[in-house]
Amino acid sequence: MSIIGAEIIGTAILILLGDGVVAAVLLNHSKAQNSGWIVITFGWGMAVMVAVYCVGQFSGAHLNPAVTVGIWITGGIDGGDAIKYFIGEFVGAMLGAALVFLAYYQHFAATEDPGLKLAVFSTGPAIRNPAWNLVTEILGTMILLVGVLGITDPGNKGVGTAQLGGLLVGLLVLAIGLSLGGPTGYAINPARDLGPRIMHAILPIPGKGPSDWGYAWIPVVGPLIGGAIGAIIYNVAWPG
Repeated sequence: MSIIGAEIIGTAILILLGDGVVAAVLLNHSKAQNSGWIVITFGWGMAVMVAVYCVGQFSGAHLNPAVTVGIWITGGIDGGDAIKYFIGEFVGAMLGAALVFLAYYQHFAATEDPGLKLAVFSTGPAIRNPAWNLVTEILGTMILLVGVLGITDPGNKGVGTAQLGGLLVGLLVLAIGLSLGGPTGYAINPARDLGPRIMHAILPIPGKGPSDWGYAWIPVVGPLIGGAIGAIIYNVAWPG
């Protein structure tokens, strides 16, 4: 399987399960409605785990442009491959969002609040302050990259293995969601936010409102900066 194909499939799985759990918790008449933040964070963590195990053997399962940037900085891939990863990640995120729309169509129609419908597809701040929202996304993604690179470091014998890596990265995303997700909804992934936000704007979602493009740059720029910082920390602090 090619890098692009693997990243499309993996990121589509990530978004289908990740945005799917948000839809389950937020939309009217869902059996999981109002089950809360813990369910959302666990759902996203397990979504990452499943997607990593599905396509990790083919592309390494970046599933996230910020991860791709970090691995590029550490020398794990070249610029040509990075572009392939970006294409796969954004296309996959859009595909996954479309599948969530199909799965929950009746519940979108039964939900009056357009803000809840947007929240299924993209993140938004609990307190809107662009500077501090950006800081939160930078910090969350920095920890993501330090964690991913540390878990998979060759010197981390017995932990960074193919058997455990996907599970541990999923738990890492769970930890970030529980600890740092409250202020912004923890995009920590430009494709995860921008791809579904585009689909929110395009899809015929009943009663939808605007796609909040004024905020959309934060969950793109913040994770890219945080991913780069995390990779630099890894390069400086880890031996070899």
